[in-house]
Amino acid sequence: MTEEDIKRIISFEPRVEKIAIKDVKLRTFIADDASRDDLVAHVYDVTYGIIKNDVDTLVIIDDSIVRGTTLKNSILRILDRLHPKKIIVVSSAPQIRYPDCYGIGRARLDKFIAFNATIELLKETGQKAVIDKVYEKCKQQENLPKEEMVNYVREIYRTFTPEQISAKIADMLKPEDCKAEVEIVYQTIENLHKACPNDLGDWYFTGNYPTPGGNRVVNRSFINFIEGKDIRAY
Repeated sequence: MTEEDIKRIISFEPRVEKIAIKDVKLRTFIADDASRDDLVAHVYDVTYGIIKNDVDTLVIIDDSIVRGTTLKNSILRILDRLHPKKIIVVSSAPQIRYPDCYGIGRARLDKFIAFNATIELLKETGQKAVIDKVYEKCKQQENLPKEEMVNYVREIYRTFTPEQISAKIADMLKPEDCKAEVEIVYQTIENLHKACPNDLGDWYFTGNYPTPGGNRVVNRSFINFIEGKDIRAY
């Protein structure tokens, strides 16, 4: 790097403002699906006059992106009214790819935007056979003892890099009427482990379940998805 490059990087200073302020009295996470999006549309107050129209890049931080419906239906539309050139959504959690069966109750794969984006990528690139093969493997071990089951759903994600999946997620979550460019950046699993070295519960992201029952749940969830069954996997 040249001396000019170094000076330019050091002198760069991002502006930090309260762009969107949430009313903490309204708990959207626990609302039912039908009313949640409408509630989110009214829970944020935005600050106008800070963003330079079609010039500034707006970076927002989210703790995690699970379904992405709140981003698509509410938050991105709200922020786009401020006329940023680009919106970057930074997720402090990696892509949530696998169901949880230890109390949180996220048991359906089709509720995860990372899973849906990967399925779309496989279809778009002519690799639907991967989906069929994983389904076949899951069905073959359907009646095995849980101790003998393998998480074959992990094979769904192997064709693509996390960055390719993130790009597809951004494409799927960007509202049709959103003028700003949208990019989504996820925490990596490697950096998550560095940040939380004493907390190893990463099965939502990696599919490495701590008990064999987890493999049974993820396989059953995939079977339900393929067969169109609107039921929980446990």
